[in-house]
Amino acid sequence: MKKLLARTSASLVALAAASAFSAPPKEAVTDGVVKIGVLTDMSGVYSALGGKGTQVAVEMAIKDFGGSVLGKPIQVVGADHQNKADIASAKAREWFDTEKVDMITGLLNTGCALAVQKLGGDKKRVVMVTGAASTDLTNSACTPYSVHYVYDTYALGKVTGQAVVQGGGKNWFFITADYAFGQSLEANTTKFVVKGGGKAVGSVRHPLSTADFSSYLLQAQNSGAQIIGLANAGADTINAIKQAREFGIGQKGQKLVGLLIFDTDIKALGLNVAQGMQFTSGFYWDRDNGTREFSKRFFAIHKAMPTMDQAGAYSATMNYLKAIKAAGTDDPDAVMAKLKSMNIADFFAVNGKIRADGRMVHDMYLMEVKKPAESKGEWDLLKIVKTVPGDEAYQPLSESTCPLVKK
Repeated sequence: MKKLLARTSASLVALAAASAFSAPPKEAVTDGVVKIGVLTDMSGVYSALGGKGTQVAVEMAIKDFGGSVLGKPIQVVGADHQNKADIASAKAREWFDTEKVDMITGLLNTGCALAVQKLGGDKKRVVMVTGAASTDLTNSACTPYSVHYVYDTYALGKVTGQAVVQGGGKNWFFITADYAFGQSLEANTTKFVVKGGGKAVGSVRHPLSTADFSSYLLQAQNSGAQIIGLANAGADTINAIKQAREFGIGQKGQKLVGLLIFDTDIKALGLNVAQGMQFTSGFYWDRDNGTREFSKRFFAIHKAMPTMDQAGAYSATMNYLKAIKAAGTDDPDAVMAKLKSMNIADFFAVNGKIRADGRMVHDMYLMEVKKPAESKGEWDLLKIVKTVPGDEAYQPLSESTCPLVKK
């Protein structure tokens, strides 16, 4: 009897071992492909600074990485969110549920980014925001699967606001895009203007994609403020600056300050109009040999130098793929853990680090638009006035309201 029991036990152990051996191993790459979605403004007010150029940058990163990771192909899909949060959310849901997209990047427009980031958190999918700016993304709206990669309204407001106040621009009036991005940018800039001894004397808000800024500029003019802060971006900023010139605002002592400016904006305005303007950026194509090498390759494809959103999308994609390779899996928890343990050091980011709240902290730059006589070429538009280390530019982790941050 004892021999029979022993033989039975041995058989069961052998059967269990055989079953374990024959069970299919867990896939390192789910669905046999790593799929990246570029969801951004492809046709509207922000399309020049993001748009197709952001997808070009992501495609370049995939090609430079080798086209595959852990032996599986990498694919990219792109879509236009039309600056509408409901469209962005519906497309992201379709991508996550039907097309099995693993990571979404781009997301110019804070409303769209907030909607997609929340969905990514609910579905445990990685979202790497390169285009939106609101600090809500790394405060109350943070998720374990989100990264805010390129810039935010805290850094923009702090670096530019402090520089202008130190230069004598004490009294401010804001012309602000009337949604989460503009409101956050105005609020953060005001904080640093006041901290520097200045004050905000008023503000007016305009709808996204405004063509006629005359009434807003008239209110700013009548305010008597030294500084008119433009808390908007893209075509809205371009239109406001062009129309301000027609009003003769710069000739009457008031100064325009763009709080979110891109190379493409300066190119559209021309140096005669934009010369002398100061603003904050997370990237400039002509900073060093590394930025120039990437930018010339990008230009050969896109016929424009990369903005910080586009260069940031390349960097975000490349580091996401590096994290998959290092983790040995595309599992979102493992990838996010690896991303937050990595040093981000490439042509885009100097001294980069992804914090617990998802903020990618890196050096920022106070820029100044060149005078026409200083420019040596079509895209020789800017000069770096000051480099601000990331730990000084961004909101301290101790001030974060992100629930992932341990106090």
